Amino acid sequence: MIDEADRKILRELQRNARIPVTELAKRVGLSKTPVAVRIRHLEETGVISAYRAVVSPFKLGLSHVTFVEVRLTDTREAALKKFNEAVKLVPEIEECYMIAGGFDYLIKVRSKDIAHYRDIMGDAISALPYVNSTSTHVAMETVVEPSEIVI
Repeated sequence: MIDEADRKILRELQRNARIPVTELAKRVGLSKTPVAVRIRHLEETGVISAYRAVVSPFKLGLSHVTFVEVRLTDTREAALKKFNEAVKLVPEIEECYMIAGGFDYLIKVRSKDIAHYRDIMGDAISALPYVNSTSTHVAMETVVEPSEIVI
């Protein structure tokens, strides 16, 4: 279990994982040693699973976000495994979720523009194993990204 002090530490680390421990301690209202111990504990228990650079897709020219509903022709375990393995190989697919509902998967695609998305759809997504049909939804604005989830 994590307490409110841990949550404060996690919020600050999500904003800036390179923050010095002394500065982090000031922000969360604890001294340096307890903060360092808490960070180590959060890492050892897997609450903090990694540190990484968050890259701006906009600075890379990838401002177009599309969500794709995918229906498969076969949903037996072997077909799902093949689809799962293949979808991981498409670099433009930023996220993919198996869904319980009217379709089988929801995919988030990041591209330069609609023409680039069309190429990805035609060359990669439609060619994924067992794809029966797709439905595309173009995002108009990003409100919350996964890296912005608040603890």
